[in-house]
Amino acid sequence: QVQLVESGGGLVQPGGSLRLSCAASGSIFSIYTMGWYRQAPGKQRELVAIIASGGSTNYADSVKGRFTVSRDNAKNTVYLQMNSLKPEDTAVYYCNVPILGSDYWGQGTQVTVSS
Repeated sequence: QVQLVESGGGLVQPGGSLRLSCAASGSIFSIYTMGWYRQAPGKQRELVAIIASGGSTNYADSVKGRFTVSRDNAKNTVYLQMNSLKPEDTAVYYCNVPILGSDYWGQGTQVTVSS
C-alpha cells in the first residue's frame, strides 16, 4: 500500500514563499516519477511539476522560474519550493505517483496566497 502525506501549506502574502513536502511510504519510492498537482476552486486539477527518478524535471508554464521540485530518495520525500507566489497559485496541492497503471494521491495541502 502506497501512502503519500503532504505538508507545508498555509497562508502567504503575494511575493512570498512556501515549501511543500510529500512523504511517501515504501522502499521503492526512488524508482518512480513523482508529481505535484493543484486544484483551485471550480477548476480541474492541473499538473504543476514532475520529477523523474533520475532527477529530471518538468514544469507547467505558469510556474516556470518560480517553483522548484526536488527529491530526497533517502528520505522518501519530494519537495516543491514555491517562490514569488501569486494569488492565482491559491489551490489545494497534491502529491502523485503513478505505479503500474494506478495513480496514488495524498490528501492535499491548502496553499492560499492573499494580502
